[in-house]
Amino acid sequence: MNNRYHFIAIGGVGMSGLAKYLIQNGCEVSGSDVNDSKYVHMLREMGAVIHIGHCAENVPDNAVVIVSSAIREDNPELVCAKEKNLKICHRSDLLAEISKSGKSFIGFSGTHGKTTTSGMASYLLSKSGLNPSFVVGGSLPDYNTNAQYSAQGSVFVAELDESDGTIVKYKPDIVVINNLEPDHLDFYKYGMKSILETFERFLSGLNQDAKVLINNDNTGVMQLKNADKYLTFGLKDGDYTAGNISYNHGYTTFDIYYKKELLTPVKIILPGEHNVYNALGVVAALHQGNIDIKNIVRYFSEFTGMGRRFQRAGEIDGIVIYDDYAHHPTEIKSTLSAMKSFTGKKITAVFQPHRYTRLQSLWEDFKDALVSADRIVITDVYAASEDEIEGINSARFAEEIQRAEYLSGTMSDVAKALLPTLDRESVVIGLGAGTITNLARELEKAKEDLLWK
Repeated sequence: MNNRYHFIAIGGVGMSGLAKYLIQNGCEVSGSDVNDSKYVHMLREMGAVIHIGHCAENVPDNAVVIVSSAIREDNPELVCAKEKNLKICHRSDLLAEISKSGKSFIGFSGTHGKTTTSGMASYLLSKSGLNPSFVVGGSLPDYNTNAQYSAQGSVFVAELDESDGTIVKYKPDIVVINNLEPDHLDFYKYGMKSILETFERFLSGLNQDAKVLINNDNTGVMQLKNADKYLTFGLKDGDYTAGNISYNHGYTTFDIYYKKELLTPVKIILPGEHNVYNALGVVAALHQGNIDIKNIVRYFSEFTGMGRRFQRAGEIDGIVIYDDYAHHPTEIKSTLSAMKSFTGKKITAVFQPHRYTRLQSLWEDFKDALVSADRIVITDVYAASEDEIEGINSARFAEEIQRAEYLSGTMSDVAKALLPTLDRESVVIGLGAGTITNLARELEKAKEDLLWK
């Protein structure tokens, strides 16, 4: 590995995790981003030099420049790096290099649940004193970090992103595929066909002794060519199964079986059936990694979830606000289903569509996913560097849902319009991968503004 790195758009959860890992490994790190963020603050405190705004002067000499698929060719820092003949690496290449450290590499993949499962595994290993190294897509509860380098531990855990096809670069010793569904259709031009081809290429490139765990309750995963050759997990059938499931207010209990023999009872405090699958996949992966399950299982009941995954974000006059990264119809359905435990409350779902291409390709699915909310609010599309698509917009989308409301403008504008319409019977959930994460904070600001008037 090199000793000096510069990250273009360092403030994202994935890029910042890699940057932190390098700093802890003794490397010099700099970077830039268009906005300040908690991850930028974290890295600055660790010694990184970070600029707000992109310009050529930010790029140091003799650094390896790290980019993601979101960086455009005309980015001034990327242009400068090419003019200086600096080595330019995609973030996936850096993660692939990091994963070759000699530690046991456990990767979590699939359309949904990657952040929760990779974070859950990292949390359990950390709590049990096994000192894992990890790079995941959210902040671990209690540890408030998305990455860690440990010289002592023997396990490296990572979230394997499939959005741009770079998953084929990784060679984990153990990999979990939670599920496969159509998503990122701006990249996967032929939908599921393209997704399956990418995952089959990824799996065919693994070492012969690698262990693959797949969710055999998911129809997408079971379309993989060699699905019958992999280890499986599911609620009824599979090598690993969950039985005696009991959903209670505030927690869920169930038993995990391996080859039909009881492996361990589990108690989780994350709501919803999808989190039973998540816990099942994590136990299966750690068990296959020869981790003593009895030493880690007790910490399931302390895992409160990853940042931005059904996260309690605030409370105003008895109105509780949650934040969730859900930006795919299946994720939204799972989140809103889990909110059924709020009996006697009115669920207000505030949805910020993420990317015009995703809204276009999953238009009807998004409509179906949102209808279980008592109230539906749609904000403007978060473009994520995409250009607008004619006819694909939030106003038309809200109109087609009929009972949905469209609130335009910044998240501050949305909060100011929304706050006066809420009462103590309301529970608000922000849904999306963009600036919707600021909804709770903007609602609090709107409340302060009202008090000063």
